[in-house]
Amino acid sequence: MRRLALVVGAADEGDRLDRFIAARGGISRGLARRALDQGGVFLDGRRCKQAGRLVRPGQKVVVNMEDGGRGAVRPAPLERSRLIYADEQLAAVDKPAGVASQPTLTSDRGTLPDLVAALLGGEAIVVHRLDRDTSGVTVLARTRAAAAALSAVFREGGPEKIYLALCARAPQPAEGRIAAPLGRDPRVPGRRRVTPGGEAAATRYRTLAVGPGGAALVEARPETGRTHQIRAHLAHLGAPLLGDPRYGGPRRLGDVELPRVMLHAASLEFAHPAGGARLRFEAPVPEDFRAVKQRVMALP
Repeated sequence: MRRLALVVGAADEGDRLDRFIAARGGISRGLARRALDQGGVFLDGRRCKQAGRLVRPGQKVVVNMEDGGRGAVRPAPLERSRLIYADEQLAAVDKPAGVASQPTLTSDRGTLPDLVAALLGGEAIVVHRLDRDTSGVTVLARTRAAAAALSAVFREGGPEKIYLALCARAPQPAEGRIAAPLGRDPRVPGRRRVTPGGEAAATRYRTLAVGPGGAALVEARPETGRTHQIRAHLAHLGAPLLGDPRYGGPRRLGDVELPRVMLHAASLEFAHPAGGARLRFEAPVPEDFRAVKQRVMALP
């Protein structure tokens, strides 16, 4: 991977973002659009996928893009045991915690598409994202046409998703459906909050178990796919995730150090874009999640 850091000048005012990147970055417009599609372009620190976005003088554009293999350090391949399913159009993998689903401002190597491409060859395109700390089932497209079809499936809310979350407390009420719009929290960069002017978001949930000290194992079934949806909704219900200080969750509970946000994508079900056959993928609970659960659910 290589990175371009560009600043919009007065002469660039009103230019399309893809054209600006191509002209100022010295790359083809096709490569610029590819970086946009993969989520590797940041405009003033925020991810932007809009090729037709008009730029203004003074804006800063960061572009993470492939280097065509010339001298680039290839990421270590994903363990084959993490491959759940693959055909000519899509692949399902059990994403390890700590792996980014797409480039970020501070990390442009070793993202999940890189790892899947290294394992299977060809192209791997993210169609839905798990947070870096979240483990579990993720689906990637292997062709542009499949990416468009799968994106439409996810955008229309067709997939059925089940997550497991370890929370500091049980949500109140213990079971139900929260339909609460989510938007940016102006006080904390990168955080979402329930706000009347946000995007519509709904999550079904139920408490599976509660430990003596109050820690809870919760099943969450998001009906929409908003950023940080489960984390924000459960925090709003008084049940922040363990290891999630951004949403009020502790980094430590008793004598238990919490290695990450304790969220796992356990299963994913949707219709295949070709033919509509129903596919269901499951990812086993990882060892770190299982170990934390065993200890925190026993705490007094």
